[in-house]
Amino acid sequence: PTEEASALRNRLLFLIVPMLNPDGVIVGNYRCSLSAVDLNRRWARPLMRHHPTIAALKKLLVRTHALQPVRLYVDLHGHSRKHNVFMYGCAEKGEAVLQKVFPLLLARRAPHAFAFRACSYAVKKGKDCTARVVVHRELPLLFSYT
Repeated sequence: PTEEASALRNRLLFLIVPMLNPDGVIVGNYRCSLSAVDLNRRWARPLMRHHPTIAALKKLLVRTHALQPVRLYVDLHGHSRKHNVFMYGCAEKGEAVLQKVFPLLLARRAPHAFAFRACSYAVKKGKDCTARVVVHRELPLLFSYT
């Protein structure tokens, strides 16, 4: 362990959550759960009965944020059509410059792996119920990415 890593662990709480869609992936679905629901489109109003992993994680984030403000949310998963490593942010009302800081740091740290120019910070139509947008708006949290 480096001094930097130790300092971060002493100052910050890291919550690392494994895959939220294991039942769907086990049968070959990369987006949908076993009940044929795209879980990343259920973050606005997840139901414990139908979307238990999403409802539980959302509740955990809200509870954690009440105790210690969440500073960064990153949802790591593959994209259905784009290649390389990149991020989507949620820049609204003049937040674009600040939203680019974390992806820029990643690009500088791993220039051959991270495609900074492939990043996008707009919230497009139909993305309002995704994890990054719901976390950004409801916690609220400036640094929320996919």
